[in-house]
Amino acid sequence: MRGIAIGLFLIVAGLVQRSAAQTPDGKTLYEATCKKCHGVLGTPPKSMKERFAKIATFDAAFIAKHTEDSIVTVLTKGKGDDMKPFKGKLTPAEMAAVAKYVHELAIRPRS
Repeated sequence: MRGIAIGLFLIVAGLVQRSAAQTPDGKTLYEATCKKCHGVLGTPPKSMKERFAKIATFDAAFIAKHTEDSIVTVLTKGKGDDMKPFKGKLTPAEMAAVAKYVHELAIRPRS
C-alpha cells in the first residue's frame, strides 16, 4: 500500500509541476509583445502617444472600463488600424495571461 501511495503522490506532483510549467507568463508575454507601444508599466512612451492618439494607458481608469475578457477580445481581433490582432501569434491562454497582467499593471504605483 505504501508503495502505491508514494507512486500516486509522484504522479500528482508531476502533473502539478507540468501544469505550472505550461501556464503562460503574462509579464514575459507583455514585455515581448506590448511593451514597445504601451510602455513597461502600461504608460505609452511619448513617441507612441504622438503616433497613435488613442493608444491605451493601462491605469485604474482603463481597468474600470475594460474586463480581462474585453482585453482578450481586442488582442484577438485588434482595434481599428492602430492595433493589429494577435490571433495566430498568441494562444488564447497567452492572451488571457497578458490581459491578467494588464489588470495587474493598474494597481502598481506609477513612477
